[in-house]
Amino acid sequence: MPNPLILTATTNIQDILTSSLKIEPQQKVLVIFDKNYELTNILTEGYRTALSNLNHEAQFLDFDELITEGKEAIIARFNALSPRDVVVLIQSSNFRLDDFRIRLHLFSRQLKVIEHMHLYRNKPEVFDVYINSLKYDAVEQNWYQIKASQLTNQLPLASELNIQFQDASLTVNQLEVPKINIGDYTGMDNIGGTFPIGEVFTEANDFETMNGSIYIYAFANREFNISYYEPFRLDITNGIVTGYGDNTPAEFIDVLELIKTYERPLIREIGFGLNRAMSKDRPLGDITAFERILGMHMSLGEKHSVYKKPGITVHKTKFHVDLFLSLDHVSISVDGKHIQLMDAHGYID
Repeated sequence: MPNPLILTATTNIQDILTSSLKIEPQQKVLVIFDKNYELTNILTEGYRTALSNLNHEAQFLDFDELITEGKEAIIARFNALSPRDVVVLIQSSNFRLDDFRIRLHLFSRQLKVIEHMHLYRNKPEVFDVYINSLKYDAVEQNWYQIKASQLTNQLPLASELNIQFQDASLTVNQLEVPKINIGDYTGMDNIGGTFPIGEVFTEANDFETMNGSIYIYAFANREFNISYYEPFRLDITNGIVTGYGDNTPAEFIDVLELIKTYERPLIREIGFGLNRAMSKDRPLGDITAFERILGMHMSLGEKHSVYKKPGITVHKTKFHVDLFLSLDHVSISVDGKHIQLMDAHGYID
């Protein structure tokens, strides 16, 4: 009997290839994978089947076998491709070629890229969550486009964003122009990226206008996994975390103090996750994937290379720690006008 996870992966991958990356018959596809984790094997088989269903020939290469020839052998495979050809990276961890930045090299050659990374962080009991999170929601309901448009139309015009919790609130005056990660690469130089997708993000135009408090229920720990706790309060003054509630876990305080050793504990990214396949009850272990969960997240630390800010040198920053906001009984408004909230069932008015 066919593995149902492979069947679902195949369907979702076909939609990514055709509707998101819009591959064409003349474009070559190179899939580089490893065999070090079962989720990696499931995705590799999903790509084999999806590409076969599309009658699209592809080359599949085992990274661990190829690397025995030296990193130059892998780079040579990339350099043999033409602009708009497709490279898929299926990684139990993260393919390393010393300091060689694979994805940046691929984009510099105008190649389309699909990257799955740190798959080993997702335990077998949530393999289905990861595979379902690959569903290209735009195919059925235009979910990503509709929700991203609503956010990108409201946020840039805001003179004040307010997040009202039961006994606390955070205000931010004026936001940067939002960026989107919804699999629509129309007009973009770089086509593709890390999957799963589903996110709109921005940050404060001026950090000093970010003041108040937030409640978070999860954060990225020192091992790049996610730690979950009962919601606890963080106090923010001029964009910097300056205090926290009595029930703040020691593990978070340890992360906060580590950041303060090197740089300011700034709140930078303000992200809106759109991926409906994930939940707090069955979370993914990889932070890069889980930050797309339907809800809100922010980043702690000075590192956020998307937006350039005075006084922050990108290559000298160290920390970008994702924080996940507790949105139970929370109101979000832009200039006093209610903005759509996230709940367990999706966005609501």
